[in-house]
Amino acid sequence: MAAVLVGQFHARDAEGRVYSVHEFQESIPSADGFTGSEPVVTYKLAIGDRVSKVSETEFLLVQSGTTLIREPEHTVAS
Repeated sequence: MAAVLVGQFHARDAEGRVYSVHEFQESIPSADGFTGSEPVVTYKLAIGDRVSKVSETEFLLVQSGTTLIREPEHTVAS
């Protein structure tokens, strides 16, 4: 099973602390040894703690049960 980093974003908890969340796609081999057709997306903090996706903007730290809200992406005007 191989995990590839496909994204990164920041999220805040209720107390305003900012967390760096990494998004990974994992290829899971099927029983015949070939890669399955549907990759699995997982989330982890930069320090390795597991994160569960609740909705598009809400995430949950698995170990502590802390709710995180994804920060909006900032675009730079040219």
